[in-house]
Formats: sequence, C-alpha cells, structure tokens
Amino acid sequence: MNSNSIIDVIIPAFNEEQSVGKVIAEIPAGLVREIIVCNNNSTDNTEQVARDAGATVLLAEKKGYGYACLIGMKHIAAKEIKPDIVVFIDGDYSDYPSEMPHVISPILERNADLVIGSRALGDLQPGSMTPQQIFGNWLATNLIKLFYKVTFTDLGPFRAVKYDKLLEIDMKDEDFGWTVEMQVKAAKLKMRCEEVAVNYRKRIGKSKVSGTVKGTILAGHKILWTIFKLL
Repeated sequence: MNSNSIIDVIIPAFNEEQSVGKVIAEIPAGLVREIIVCNNNSTDNTEQVARDAGATVLLAEKKGYGYACLIGMKHIAAKEIKPDIVVFIDGDYSDYPSEMPHVISPILERNADLVIGSRALGDLQPGSMTPQQIFGNWLATNLIKLFYKVTFTDLGPFRAVKYDKLLEIDMKDEDFGWTVEMQVKAAKLKMRCEEVAVNYRKRIGKSKVSGTVKGTILAGHKILWTIFKLL
C-alpha cells in the first residue's frame, strides 16, 4: 500500500438530505476515486443532493443499513479496476470526513487490514451518543475481547478496510449487525485490526436507530446475536 492506493467510499443514507452533501463536500479532495452513496429507499431529496455534490448514487430498494452497504460493494465488484481500500462512513454528518486520511493511515503506513474509527478514543461531543449506545458499545466490545481475543473500543461506522480483506470477510448482514459482523469475522480470520481516535458530533436529524426505543432494542439484540452466532 502507498499514497497512490485507490480508495472508494461507501455512504449508506436514508433520509439524509440535510447532511449528505456536507459529508461529501468534506472528504479531502483528491483522496478517493469514487464516493458512492447508497440511497436506502429515502423519501426525501437525499438522491439529488448527493448527485449535486458529485457522488455516484445507487438505489438500495430494501431498507437496511447493511443492505445499503452491500449494494455499494456490488457496484465496486463490477469495476474493471478494483480499489485497494474501501472506506465506510455514515451520511448523517456525525463523523468528520476530513479525518479520512487519519483513518486510512494504518493501512498505508503499517499494513493494517481493518481500521476502526473509535469514537470512544476521540472527542465525543456531549449528547452525540445516547447512554444506551455507549453501554452497548462497551458490552459488545468486551464480549468480542472475551470470545475472540481482539480488543476494540467501538463499533463505529467510520472505518477503512483493504478491499481484498473485505471480500475475504464475506459480509452478509443486511441491517444492524453490519459493523459487528465485520469486526468479529476479521478477528476470527486473524486479520491485522487497528483503531484510531476519531471525533464525533451530534448528527443532523433524528437517528433511525438510537432515536427510537424500538430501534435501540432491535439494534442491541442484533449486535449481541451476531457476536454469539459467529462463535
């Protein structure tokens, strides 16, 4: 890996018309080959805002965070020239896209396979994560450490992974288990996993997961189920 590595970005987005343009605009110029927004059946103007900002927009007709990411991966798989690195970042502007070079640096500099942008290690803006999110991350990462002997501090959505390793992980989850599936499978495969501190702010708009009691319960159940399922 070197500074000329090809990098593609996948952004799953559901009703993010107020934020997705900001995310795209703040990805450092010249860093990535393609920004792919996977429009997860939005009912607002997410698609047009993303196109106007210069992204490739794909339609992910079935709702589900993981499903949207899988649509982005399918698009990349059809390319004649594959990327070296794929970056995942949310479309709600809670992450700082300007930190992308920091997230990919362990791959470029130390040959890491998977890098998680850890909100737990960075500057967490008050109110940006709910208490149940913080506890859920703590519980899930400690279970991963217990069962898979790999230390993570977060299941954060901002992450970078070598493309060949992403294929080896063989992602399947179509909803809330996406992030933890990637980390658990990478641990089982003995991949070189690192974390870097990333900052995190209050998202624009209401979260579809942590913003509702139902969403929080479903996400928590799926994350724990995924950890135990893959044992």
